[in-house]
Amino acid sequence: MPRNVVLYQLLSLDGVAEEPGDWVSDSGPEVFANLARTIETQDDILLGRGTYDYWVGYWPTSDIEPFASFINGTRKHVFTSSEPAERWANTTVVSEPAEQYVAALKSQEGGDIGIHGSIRLARSLIRARLVDELRLVVAPTLAGHGERLFAGDDELDRLELVGSGTSPKGTLFLHYRRGG
Repeated sequence: MPRNVVLYQLLSLDGVAEEPGDWVSDSGPEVFANLARTIETQDDILLGRGTYDYWVGYWPTSDIEPFASFINGTRKHVFTSSEPAERWANTTVVSEPAEQYVAALKSQEGGDIGIHGSIRLARSLIRARLVDELRLVVAPTLAGHGERLFAGDDELDRLELVGSGTSPKGTLFLHYRRGG
């Protein structure tokens, strides 16, 4: 059975996905429970080089759960044309095209394959129709500027809402699957 690629992304209400530290203020238990449900089935993570470089300086010594244990113990595949300056445990450096690599990874045995952050990588895999599920956390904030997950140049793709929820602070938890 093929593995699913699951994109977990924090977004502002106006679609900005870049550096949510400036606009995500909800850190309630619902946010962490939603994250835990998402990562419990994942045993591989796809990262772009920018996200990898940013995270390698933070997550190896973090105690923020459930993500710290997960990200430090899970196989990470970082897409880059050069060797990272810092090596993180369980990391494979990938220089081949992401679409080919991920298609091959999906055909192997295992759990879900996660994408966390890595906006440009996520967009390329969405365009290649390799992302099977989107787990979007939408903050009740208008960021106004920044990189967006959906750039507006994507082809039409039908999504099926399979789950949703809200936090008391108004954060939306949206779970979509690619439709037929």
